[in-house]
Amino acid sequence: MAESPDKPLRLLTYNIQVGLHTRDYGHMVSGAWRHVWPSRSQSGNLERIAELLSEYDFVAIQEADAGSLRTRDCNQIEFLAERAGFNHCGYIVTRDLQPVARHCHGWMARVAPVSQESHSLASRIPGRAALRLRFDDALSDLTLLSAHLSLGGRDRRRQLEQLSDLAGDDRRVVLMGDLNSGADFLRDHPALRARGFRPAHDAPKTYPSWRPRRALDQVLVTPDLELLSVSALPLQLSDHAPLAIDLRVPDS
Repeated sequence: MAESPDKPLRLLTYNIQVGLHTRDYGHMVSGAWRHVWPSRSQSGNLERIAELLSEYDFVAIQEADAGSLRTRDCNQIEFLAERAGFNHCGYIVTRDLQPVARHCHGWMARVAPVSQESHSLASRIPGRAALRLRFDDALSDLTLLSAHLSLGGRDRRRQLEQLSDLAGDDRRVVLMGDLNSGADFLRDHPALRARGFRPAHDAPKTYPSWRPRRALDQVLVTPDLELLSVSALPLQLSDHAPLAIDLRVPDS
């Protein structure tokens, strides 16, 4: 965890695609069976992901599984948190397709939040949700929102309006996750703009991980926060690349 006001907070958001390594579009088709049946490579991929996560103060994870047939009953959020040395984690199941799959996304942190909430997001296809966590001075009085948004533009506009409402009147808010949106879409959203949310100036491309062409994974902050760096890491263990963020919290 950041030890002083001068040391940036290190955040990461990662769509892990259930720990399934994907090397090209053809592999996504030929390996589709891995989304419903255990894969021998999955455990090793999760170990490598956990090694990466261990370097961060807070992590948001999308497209994980909370324990089902396809993961041999492994709750991937809890597994990653334990392996990466996080004392605090949580998750929300977004689509429960037991016994085959339990779609979820989650979080892990070095310090415990003072509150944590899950919120369903409007979507024509049910299964989209957001997590809202508030921290005290141990994590610079931050509010962290993480989400995995829909593909359709109409749904995403409604979901972003909900996320803006979830920010409330909190001064220091970070919104991060697989937002399936480019920076211009986010920058032009009326509710986000009114609330003061700013995306990264040059949002790095994260999808597909083997040849990134689209900036689908994003981070936005309110004016009291400063993005020092935002980078897509060259890790090809999912169809998305991880998005790493160094954040400075100015003195009150």
